[in-house]
Amino acid sequence: MGVVPPGDGPGRAIYLDHHGSTPTDPRVVAAMLPYFVEGYANPHAAEHAAGWSAAGAVEAARALIAALVGAEPEEIFFTSGATEANNLAVLGAARAAGSGRRRVLVGATEHSAVLGPAFALADEGFTVERLPVDGAGRLDLGAVRARLGPDVALVSAMLANNEVGTIGPVAEVAALAAEQGALVHTDAAQAPCAVPIDVDALGVDLLSLSAHKACGPKGVGALFVRRGTRLRPLAHGGGQEGGLRPGTVPTPLAVGFGEACRILSAEGSQERARVAALRDRLQERLLAAVPGARVLGAPGARHPGNLSVLFPGCDADALVGSLQPGLAVATGAACSSGTPSPSHVLLAMGLSVGEANSVVRFGIGRGNTEGEVEHAARVVGRACRVLRGVG
Repeated sequence: MGVVPPGDGPGRAIYLDHHGSTPTDPRVVAAMLPYFVEGYANPHAAEHAAGWSAAGAVEAARALIAALVGAEPEEIFFTSGATEANNLAVLGAARAAGSGRRRVLVGATEHSAVLGPAFALADEGFTVERLPVDGAGRLDLGAVRARLGPDVALVSAMLANNEVGTIGPVAEVAALAAEQGALVHTDAAQAPCAVPIDVDALGVDLLSLSAHKACGPKGVGALFVRRGTRLRPLAHGGGQEGGLRPGTVPTPLAVGFGEACRILSAEGSQERARVAALRDRLQERLLAAVPGARVLGAPGARHPGNLSVLFPGCDADALVGSLQPGLAVATGAACSSGTPSPSHVLLAMGLSVGEANSVVRFGIGRGNTEGEVEHAARVVGRACRVLRGVG
């Protein structure tokens, strides 16, 4: 049974998992539709006007994505999502490095889409090292400085953490890496809805993006590659995307991604402020409703829509399950092949296994309202009291 009884709160499920995926903005859908039913030509077909039109739409979208992050359009390469972009950045940069650069440094709280390819490089003779974080999930800059050297090919440091929302010190990491000639990659999948992005201010060489984390469509992402940065492609067989990522670019998805970026460029600052106010309201209500609850992440540098809360005495799986189907939130556990395990992010931050298994992540986004967060706080508070045996 769900936690939304008849007549209590909104009549529909409340979606608070915007870090998992965001709903596609209706304006994005409207921009995409013509390219499914009218502008369906292959954008790489150079022999006819229909192909030229599709190519023009793709290039316009590329320019909108570039504008969002302060890049040049020719530095943006379409991928199937941030996972592919991360793989291309990590594997491509390491493999293109000279023989004297055989070390790769990655933050301990990186997404598995970064950790996976990084540790795959170990099978190719690279030394891969995790960089420690503090209790808020911030990279230890002293450890970064100590481990950098002329043999480091790449450092990967996340911009906005997907679990606890901490905004990473990417610019500081990039400055340290530049002293040793190492490339810097940042997984920025969660970042467009969190902070303004400027690749020059960050000083990064590679930056990964995902459309569906920014109210765009699933199935498309992008990799910023600073001009002059050498990468080896992961796939072969076509000359698309400058030979770096072969395969037909999906025009509707690219257009949708571009429109999502246009909306964020125009409305992002106001949206972040509104979402942060909702997050703060939910945080206040939850901490009042659940004695001992504790907020994770960096208090002054956190994704405005992120609220990761440790509920002592409440198993997160049981809590989240009891909220169904009325409230969509996520636990702090990772699940691979159906086997849940404590989040590596939370463990790296110093939480015990028991504490990590009591963490719930709330992801607030564009469509949420004050009424929804108020209702969410009430039902979560009730559920925690039941699980603690005091309800």
